Amino acid sequence: MIESNDSENKTTPSPEIRDVSSSPEEELLFPHLSNDFIHEIADALDWGDEDHVKNLISSLHAADLADLIEALSASSREHLINIIRTSLDPEILIFLAESVRDQVIHQIGIQALSLALTELESDDALAIIECLEPEQQRAVLKAIPAPERANIEQVLSYPEDTAGRLMQQEIVAVPPFWTVQQTLKYLHSADDLPETFYDLYVVDSRYNFVGAVSLNRIIREDESIKLSDIIEERLRPILVTMGQKEVAYLFRHYNLVSAPIVDETGRLLGIITADDMVHVVEEETERDVLMLAGVGETDFQTPLFKTFYRRIGWLSITLIDALLTTTVISQYTDSIEKMVVLAVLMPVVAAMGGNAGMQALTVTVRALATHELYGQNIRRRAIIKESLIGGLNGCFFAFILVIVTIGYFNDVHLAGILASAMIFNMLWAGLAGVILPLFIEKLGYDPAVASGPILVATTDVLGYVSFLGLATLFLL
Repeated sequence: MIESNDSENKTTPSPEIRDVSSSPEEELLFPHLSNDFIHEIADALDWGDEDHVKNLISSLHAADLADLIEALSASSREHLINIIRTSLDPEILIFLAESVRDQVIHQIGIQALSLALTELESDDALAIIECLEPEQQRAVLKAIPAPERANIEQVLSYPEDTAGRLMQQEIVAVPPFWTVQQTLKYLHSADDLPETFYDLYVVDSRYNFVGAVSLNRIIREDESIKLSDIIEERLRPILVTMGQKEVAYLFRHYNLVSAPIVDETGRLLGIITADDMVHVVEEETERDVLMLAGVGETDFQTPLFKTFYRRIGWLSITLIDALLTTTVISQYTDSIEKMVVLAVLMPVVAAMGGNAGMQALTVTVRALATHELYGQNIRRRAIIKESLIGGLNGCFFAFILVIVTIGYFNDVHLAGILASAMIFNMLWAGLAGVILPLFIEKLGYDPAVASGPILVATTDVLGYVSFLGLATLFLL
């Protein structure tokens, strides 16, 4: 539990809370966090009824309490933290949004945070330390006891987004010559076991990984059997420098619950568990979606100007794309002046191409993230398939546009030009939606970040060039 010698700040609580109106389905999923419950907490804070607040939150899971803290207004949140700071479960910090966690940490102080981190497992403690500023990290590490500090510093020495940064150093390691009886005796008597574990890891005299034995098998086997006879040797260890995306793929592909982490010599360093991978998959998926949308990493708790600053870069790229498109259109001003209907129809080709390309791009980026495009043959089939889909969609919508153009403008030649430009641009959109992320990944960059702006720029430019160019060539 967090203890703090800081005097409690006397604040004037506010009954304002974030609008958390919930649907019936949400009420069933989160019965403790109904809108009425949050209002009751806010009212109790407003009246200064601390005992009632403690009674209301006493049965909440750490994740639910974190959601409650986020739902409250800033002043009510500060008041709540002051009430529970001496009994605050440090696990709550793991579930808080980054910006809210920063506020809570600032309120409880570095010394209290350091004490809290010693109660968490190493991977959870590291997740919080990574979110701190460098100066805060140094202050926290300095306040942590030497053994725990050495373990955390070792993990921090590994590159970000690798298995080393995810691993939990609390493991159960046993020698192969032990019997089941000796192992059970050890498990009953040891006082430094992890809070939760599923496998026992067998190591040799140099602490190199040999294999694993599941906990349920230990319970079921005869007590006289040696661990070397029941080792699961098919479980392959994960190198400490492997990227977290690749680790997540192994967990999904082999349906792993936990996996050992080793260094280049095969020495066992720690383990990664499935709950860590759930967070990684969620984080990677959210990041890809946000990057494709051009908003970067953000959340609704992030301060206004910080979110504003993060989005400027992406909007600047959009502005450059728009200026490039304007430059292309300006080359055909004479054609547009002679045939004003071109200005009416030209956005159709660019818009359809952009949307078709983003469909192919989204599918491809997700397939790359989940390692579905792992071979040349599969990638070749993906390119051909998406190109054909783009072409077929182009033909379908070109046919519709031909009917609309002839019916509205009574111009068969214009309809043919528009249809041709539509087919070409959507064919390119399907092709580019696959080859661009593949090419960008081959260059070593993140396709989720760079593919979108390039794709939109090319479909816009090619859409206008193809339509206006053909119209200038054949109609004027």
